[in-house]
Amino acid sequence: MIKTFELRTDHHDQMIDVTHMVEKWIRDEGIEEGIIVVSSMHTTAGLTVNENADPDVKTDMLRRFREVYPWNHKEDRHMEGNTAAHMKTSTVGHAQTLIIEDGELALGTWQGLYFCEFDGPRNRKFKAKVMQ
Repeated sequence: MIKTFELRTDHHDQMIDVTHMVEKWIRDEGIEEGIIVVSSMHTTAGLTVNENADPDVKTDMLRRFREVYPWNHKEDRHMEGNTAAHMKTSTVGHAQTLIIEDGELALGTWQGLYFCEFDGPRNRKFKAKVMQ
């Protein structure tokens, strides 16, 4: 069972909590347990699991990514000029593997699944595959 999700990002870099999107699909499909792999379809956007209680976590993470991978670096050679976005995606990863338990994602109290945009704004896609 595979699902393609679409979303529109509205900032150059941002973290969008997509937990509810994935859990709604799980509920709609009646999936009670299994493993789900969620994968970004882009080389400049990834997925991560992190705290979803305090929005400052996202703010701090994005600031730190900008510090480690500045957008303009005199030695970058990639003609599109988005090497920093590729580096950030490689750092967070393009996919997450999660457990489905009792019809929802088995996440900790403060955890959420985030789509990480590093070269927006754009129309983006990610896919989910459930294995039962």
